[in-house]
Amino acid sequence: MAERNDILKKIGEWLQPENFQDYCPNGLQVEGTSDIKTVISGVTASKALIEAAIEANADMILVHHGYFWKGEDQRIQGMKRERLKQLLDNDINLVAYHLPLDDHPEYGNNRQLADVLNIKNPRPLGGLVWEGELEEAMSPEKFGLHIARQLHREPLWVGDGPAAIKRVGWCTGAAQGFINTAMDAGLDAYISGEISEPTTHTARECGIHYYAAGHHATERYGVQALGKALVEEFGVTHKFIDCDNPV
Repeated sequence: MAERNDILKKIGEWLQPENFQDYCPNGLQVEGTSDIKTVISGVTASKALIEAAIEANADMILVHHGYFWKGEDQRIQGMKRERLKQLLDNDINLVAYHLPLDDHPEYGNNRQLADVLNIKNPRPLGGLVWEGELEEAMSPEKFGLHIARQLHREPLWVGDGPAAIKRVGWCTGAAQGFINTAMDAGLDAYISGEISEPTTHTARECGIHYYAAGHHATERYGVQALGKALVEEFGVTHKFIDCDNPV
């Protein structure tokens, strides 16, 4: 068992959320019990994840996508009411870290995705974008198959880049707009989660391959790494629950 505030303090030391200007509050979003035995992690604090956490008798839910985003309707009604009611009725803490979890050099989504895709020498390129190299150059088709095998989701591939891909850039989630950072660095390919209409034209006209590998699929790994770190630090029980999302 661990004390909630001790866990929050330690995560704060690791992720340093105060250094980020984010779109939502990082850290404790909904307060529950102070004694933590079981932590359930997931990508998004959806109703399905909350229900799975209730069934697992969880004391804390750790996610990348929590609540209270800038610009959203602040009224507690409908879907938001039902989610909050489930958390409060069951005394479950909701803890969320957005950009700090993308950026962390060990637990971050970008760093973890590099391991999953076996990208060598992963390092920050600029902003939230990372870069690295493949162990062996691959054709665009083969690289797409490699992403599909590792993420269990077929990516959408667009662009007109080199015949062989060696230098790769990436940023998980909805970071398609950062393709210009990868392009300016002369990379062969760029990976993110989503795609927008202009991204296709940029990739085709500027000589770079773009792989939209799924917002959910690319951001499953940071919370898992953070959850494992909490097990090692505090001896709590941790389980990642993957609530499938095709986007």
